[in-house]
Amino acid sequence: MSLSPTTDRSRSFGLMLGALGVVYGDIGTSPLYTLRACLAMFDSLQPDHILGVLSILFWLLMVVVSFKYVTLVLRADNRGEGGTLALLELAVRGRQGRGRSGLIMLGIFGAALFYGDSMITPAISVLSAIEGIGVVSHTLDHWVVPLALLVLIGLFSIQSRGTALVGRLFGPVMALWFVTLALLGLWQISLAPQVLQALNPVWGLRLVASHPLMSFLLLGAVVLALTGAEALYADMGHFGRPAIRRAWFALVLPALTLCYLGQGALLLRDPTAIRNPFFLMAPQWGTAALVGLATVATVVASQAVISGAFSVTRQAVQLGFWPRMRVLHTSATEQGQIYLPQVNALLLCAVLALVLLFQNSESLAAAYGFAVTGTMLTTSVLAFAVLPRGTAGGRRLLWLLVLSLLLAVDVLLFGANLFKIHEGGWMPLLVGVVVFTLMMTWRRGRQILTEQQARDRQPLAEFMEQLEAYPPARVPGTAVFMTLNVENVPPALLHNLKHNKVLHEHVVFLAIRVADVPYIAAEERFQVTRVSASAWQVVVQYGFKEDPDVPGVMRLVAEAYPELDLEPMRTSYFLSRQTVVAAHRAALPRWRRALFAFLARNSTRSTMYFKIPPNRVVEMGMQVEL
Repeated sequence: MSLSPTTDRSRSFGLMLGALGVVYGDIGTSPLYTLRACLAMFDSLQPDHILGVLSILFWLLMVVVSFKYVTLVLRADNRGEGGTLALLELAVRGRQGRGRSGLIMLGIFGAALFYGDSMITPAISVLSAIEGIGVVSHTLDHWVVPLALLVLIGLFSIQSRGTALVGRLFGPVMALWFVTLALLGLWQISLAPQVLQALNPVWGLRLVASHPLMSFLLLGAVVLALTGAEALYADMGHFGRPAIRRAWFALVLPALTLCYLGQGALLLRDPTAIRNPFFLMAPQWGTAALVGLATVATVVASQAVISGAFSVTRQAVQLGFWPRMRVLHTSATEQGQIYLPQVNALLLCAVLALVLLFQNSESLAAAYGFAVTGTMLTTSVLAFAVLPRGTAGGRRLLWLLVLSLLLAVDVLLFGANLFKIHEGGWMPLLVGVVVFTLMMTWRRGRQILTEQQARDRQPLAEFMEQLEAYPPARVPGTAVFMTLNVENVPPALLHNLKHNKVLHEHVVFLAIRVADVPYIAAEERFQVTRVSASAWQVVVQYGFKEDPDVPGVMRLVAEAYPELDLEPMRTSYFLSRQTVVAAHRAALPRWRRALFAFLARNSTRSTMYFKIPPNRVVEMGMQVEL
């Protein structure tokens, strides 16, 4: 049944409004601090400097955001989903050897840098908004940090309640925000229309020619206008490519351009307004209201990044790069609205520490740029491995040429931010290195354990044939043994036979697999194979954005295969609980082994992660050498 044109337009408008609230919150609040951070690098503010900086800023918005992300990168979707990990799955698909390993390491480091971004965005956004009270009255300056801390604590404390209700307000609030940016910019441009010359790229080229080193370092501040560009791609699955593109070209890009030009027009008339050109654009009677609106807008921007951290963590868990974590769904209808208590608590502590350490948004700007450009550079390299695929001849050559130019821009932006490591860029770098080390250690440790189990275990089919020929004592009911390797005997079965010396009437070997796509169709959810007269093998597949639900899928299996006795009160689940000990010839250095053991101890229990009722679970303890 097709939708009527009116219904279709209404749905399209709704998606655009939703994209405004979630996708563009981060980049939409960049005008609060970007131009001030750029022009603060000049000792004396000249009209040529203002026009040159505005020109560079505008054309970077056009090249990096409009062309690279909105036009090109949105094409690289993994069944409608985007983001660094989704792009990584596309990049490594079908690849083997060192190329695959290199892309995985690069993609994981890009995802690790996103956590640094998730920490800095709430801190710099809320600080820059509340700093507007200093424009109202300098006597309020000492309240900036305490108020920012209160707003952030309130924001993180409501995460467990979900964003469904507040989410309905996000779109209209951000629509009002972008309209306000446009109107303020238009008013200031009307007072100094000569600022429109900045749309001519010649002004940017003149600034580069007259101040080459300064222009290169300037890129480290100009990149603040591009923050949130990754959200265009990461949130594609929520709103779709058309809605994101329409919202950008119809409202967001014009509003941002007018706002930056408006700040430039104000500075052309009054260079002393550099202390806070954004809030000084507004008439004095409207400053307090603008501070309030800006604070709400930064909360929306922060919410989008926090939700993004939850989504990235869940994807990393599903793909085997992170230990299992407790995932709570905060909406009965929206699968993407999730809450991770551990991630939320760690982010809150990190954000509060940043506010107390840096005290103002200007000091945080250097740290922000490094995280953003690192993630953007990662996306460009992975796009190199994805977008030209399937093309040949001149078309492929054109793809490689365009991507090379965009990669050169990203390298310049990243290189400029390397000079700011000592000013605060060390912080996201440190976070990225720590998270990258944790993720790669967990992945490597799990690989070694899987290889050991595959090497030491007996083939499942032969073992079950022997059991059927010489059966142990049988007990009523069904035993479900969770397994990683469908070809071998699960350790829990061997331990059960060794200690209890019994076997259930029905035996199910259950393997959970995570595909390299976000969602799995219902008809592809599970596959059942008979292993012996009383044993079956069930392989269940989930997408990397889905949460495993073992009881739920077992109900579906029971409906499809009535001969399997999976009545909940007659079914017991057997799991292995592994304790890591040092091997005689260790496969990992001592520090990585200790790190892996720490992560394993603190991971969410299998029963909670797979939603298995605890009173139906038997855990068999075992030691594994690493």
